[in-house]
Amino acid sequence: MSRAGIAAVLAVFASGTGCGYSVGSGAARLPSGAGPVFVPPLENRTADAEAGALVAAALREEFSRRGAAGGEGSSTRIEGTVTRVSSSPLTTQGGTWRLAFEVEARLVVDGREAAQVRSRREVDYLGEVDAVATEGRRRLAIRRAASEAAREIVERLEAP
Repeated sequence: MSRAGIAAVLAVFASGTGCGYSVGSGAARLPSGAGPVFVPPLENRTADAEAGALVAAALREEFSRRGAAGGEGSSTRIEGTVTRVSSSPLTTQGGTWRLAFEVEARLVVDGREAAQVRSRREVDYLGEVDAVATEGRRRLAIRRAASEAAREIVERLEAP
């Protein structure tokens, strides 16, 4: 493409941004006053030792993807609690299991709660004859549930 062609494309783009169109993501889509978001480890009220850390890591990744990740000094943060991680068989033979995962999250801006969100996810996984293999699949289900919960929390916090 020639220089004139590139200049024309840039001119069209620049004129379009003045008509109310903008490329918005990240902190701009959070409630008013919110900036880049810091996510410390979440409180964990379950028997699963890493549940809070998994959700916090997944939340950090979601905010990073959206260009809204902040550091420890950020005035906007997510605080929350993993309130449930439980597994139960769906079949009498234990071939299929269901993991229930619940998280409560609060968006805090300048020390004040700006929003509160709860997420409940259910993830099915296959059991094995070998208990170690079943536990491995359960661990993967927890990671998947944490990731899905984080995505849901961030999407619900973003302004429509």
